[in-house]
Amino acid sequence: MSTKPSKEIQTFSNPKPGRPYHIEFDCPEFTCLCPLTGQPDFAHIKIEYIPKDLCVELKSLKLYLWSFRDEGAFHEKVTNDIVDHIAGKIDPIYLKVTGDFYVRGGITTIVTAEHGKLP
Repeated sequence: MSTKPSKEIQTFSNPKPGRPYHIEFDCPEFTCLCPLTGQPDFAHIKIEYIPKDLCVELKSLKLYLWSFRDEGAFHEKVTNDIVDHIAGKIDPIYLKVTGDFYVRGGITTIVTAEHGKLP
């Protein structure tokens, strides 16, 4: 597997597909670019999901999140793009992504996007 940023998320089979259980990823060093100024935006991204048939492979998730470092996008778009991409790859029972973006101009932004429903 490459160590370069990538938009490809790898998956593996859920080892307990009949049991609803939660998986949480905590990514405190997320970086993207402000689409207006080109300056870096920093965030703490939290991903929580209940898998159905597939799970997200961790290293590919890291490389996927790194791929945003050179992209300009509003916080709302980044958070929703992460939900859309993960949901499109694994079709989870439930998925929630929270982007807690650090202070910019004296304002913090927290964006939460969800897919599916909690059982």
